[in-house]
Amino acid sequence: MAELEGVCDPRFAELAARLSENLDAGEELGACVAVTVDGEPVVDLWGGWADQGRSAPWRRDTITNVWSCTKTVTSLAALLLVERQLLDIDAPVARYWPEFAARGKEGVLVRHLLSHTSGVSGWDRPVTVADVLDVPASTARLAAQAPWWPPGTASGYHLLNYGHLVGELVRRIDGRTLGGFVAEEIAGPLGADFHIGLPDSEFGRVADVVPPPFRSSDLAGADPNGVAMKTFTGPLGGADESWRPEWRRAEIGAAGGHGNARSLARIHSVIACCGTLDGVRLLSPSTIDLIFSRQSDGPDLVLGAHLRFGIGFGLPSPAVPYLPPGRICFWTGWGGSVVVIDTERRAAISYVMNSMGTGILGSDRTHQYVEAAFASLGKVHR
Repeated sequence: MAELEGVCDPRFAELAARLSENLDAGEELGACVAVTVDGEPVVDLWGGWADQGRSAPWRRDTITNVWSCTKTVTSLAALLLVERQLLDIDAPVARYWPEFAARGKEGVLVRHLLSHTSGVSGWDRPVTVADVLDVPASTARLAAQAPWWPPGTASGYHLLNYGHLVGELVRRIDGRTLGGFVAEEIAGPLGADFHIGLPDSEFGRVADVVPPPFRSSDLAGADPNGVAMKTFTGPLGGADESWRPEWRRAEIGAAGGHGNARSLARIHSVIACCGTLDGVRLLSPSTIDLIFSRQSDGPDLVLGAHLRFGIGFGLPSPAVPYLPPGRICFWTGWGGSVVVIDTERRAAISYVMNSMGTGILGSDRTHQYVEAAFASLGKVHR
């Protein structure tokens, strides 16, 4: 079996075995998994390769683009402002961002942005990835366009613009950009190696993602002017966009975060541990309760699956069979990365890799690791 580095409580041996087997079989190129209980790491494992040429091993400090797992950190930034009574989730977005009221969006509430129900799930076309990387200009474009469906009536996954929308609220209220706020208020105080807007000095640690197999059927039959098609093509970009310095530097709060399983588990342990971790208090239990306030429950207009969204996070649903019942919130990243928080078990689970798999809400490997982690969590007695 492939040799793993790091630490693993013996009760999580099955999780370690799954990771090792997938590295042996070539299903993984390089990957890391982490589990915390009561804020303490019980699993922190990594192995494999950081590059397709298999010349650079995946190391303890290797980081990669975690795609939509970035959204969970962006959501935490917004919840921190809620905690400080600077942001009201029931207020109109236009209270903080007046320009957003344009073209019928005056009734869009903050909770609609945080639950993917705002009606603004992408940019009006034509738009390119280069346009999106100019965050101020592309954020202004979102404020000027009309919603694509009646806000609050259904979820439509805010694929690439979630961080532009939520990040603008952070900037309007706090003055700092989303990346700056996360660095100084979340990642820094928690000692977490996570970045929204990666400094050039850290580029040498990045394992570029390996794009998933192309499937021409992914959008086959979709209405060319429907919400799903407009979202996925507004803009249309490949995973190799993340290899570019311009992408790494940009503060793309929906999909551009760089980190690893350890840093994601560390950050989200705050939620698992009632808002306080190692003396750093970010949230109160009442603010955490907002996460589990169901905002939508039905077919998502973009992803097609039956999803349930709370405030800032997905909630267990039939579309996510690897999550057990309970007070759990989560989200996944393109290709399979995942963050899962279980407030009853006071646990956080994360998986990050560079070889991207397929699947709407996690790959087959995601399923294996999360299921193995929960099987072992059942053996942990606090």
